[in-house]
Amino acid sequence: MYYYQCFTCEKKWDADFIEPNFHYLCPDCKSKNQPGNPLIGVLQIFYDYDSLKTKYSKKFFKKIKSGNIFLYHELLPFQKNLNFSLFDSLTLPQNSLKKTQNISDNEIYLLDETHNPTFSYKDRASILVAAKAIEIVKTTICTASTGNAASSISGICATLGLKSKIFVPKSIPDEKLLQIKIYGADIQKVDGNYDDAFDLAIKKSKENNWYNRNTAYNPLTIEGKKSGAFDIILQMNFEVPDKVFVPVGDGVIISGLYKGFFDLHQLEIIEKIPQLIAVQAEGSSAIIDYLATKKFVLKKSKTVADSISVNAPRNLYLAADCIEKSKGFGIKVSDDEILKSEKYIGNKLGIFVEPSAAAAWTGFEKYCNSTSKKNEKIVVILTGCGLKDSKSAKKSLGL
Repeated sequence: MYYYQCFTCEKKWDADFIEPNFHYLCPDCKSKNQPGNPLIGVLQIFYDYDSLKTKYSKKFFKKIKSGNIFLYHELLPFQKNLNFSLFDSLTLPQNSLKKTQNISDNEIYLLDETHNPTFSYKDRASILVAAKAIEIVKTTICTASTGNAASSISGICATLGLKSKIFVPKSIPDEKLLQIKIYGADIQKVDGNYDDAFDLAIKKSKENNWYNRNTAYNPLTIEGKKSGAFDIILQMNFEVPDKVFVPVGDGVIISGLYKGFFDLHQLEIIEKIPQLIAVQAEGSSAIIDYLATKKFVLKKSKTVADSISVNAPRNLYLAADCIEKSKGFGIKVSDDEILKSEKYIGNKLGIFVEPSAAAAWTGFEKYCNSTSKKNEKIVVILTGCGLKDSKSAKKSLGL
């Protein structure tokens, strides 16, 4: 069994109240929200870990392979017994964690999300959102996105026979727009930025009774992204990395990873939660700035890494809390550094990534150059495929 808890006021809510009434945010706190600002009242999902310890023991996890979240479905927010075989075609690669060459006397692993069903980490959230839509009998899902979340939910909707309504800024890369179109989504370009698309998607979902996948707004986006932590631990044979470097925009991936490690810690599968390192572009660094000042200041974002380009990170407050609880920190990187890393990752590591993923590697390299620590186990999250943004790839090659 599971329940919802507001991050802001900490009030607990029964699932059988939140879900049938389509409360995406805390019912007591949601009225405090202002358009274009980080969300207040983000809901988290928690479980009866004591009762699940026996079923989901280390012995259980040793018997399963990574990539299929429904193998531990009682650690997911479902009230009915879904036909989980519906999602067999949406499993993730079992060997996504790749150990790479030694750098700075550390043991380095790459979580390569470029081979997921729609080629990005966002599939982890979209699969769970789509499963919930099927459970609550919703046939249309909408979302706002700079590209990856939109292509993810539209591709997964196509697989499952659901409809997708997509709101994207006009600046979306052509490749991401093409991917969304090929999946048959209904697309509306917004004459504005991602934040404008986010607010419009909420408005339209209410008007049309669509299920909304907006990141952080829908708590299942955070819960879905926790599966990355499960896959890391399974593929590292239950060894816990010392640090995980994460590209950060809205802050949902890093919050989801923290939640996954938290769940595993509550179940006594792992003995600690790794440090989560938030990497942001210099031109879009609201979460790192908030960590330093505890104040949110709205600034116009500008970076080549469109997937992490956000004026107002909707999950700012929860993400900052997760970073701090893990004893992590933030690193800012420049666009020039990001493009150099994109080329390096392709040339030396054989993975074609988009700029947001390259940002995580850049943050890792900056850390290595600034520390004397050795023999750390480090995971770098490579969140999306470079084919989604060929213009940036050309820039990285000087073309």
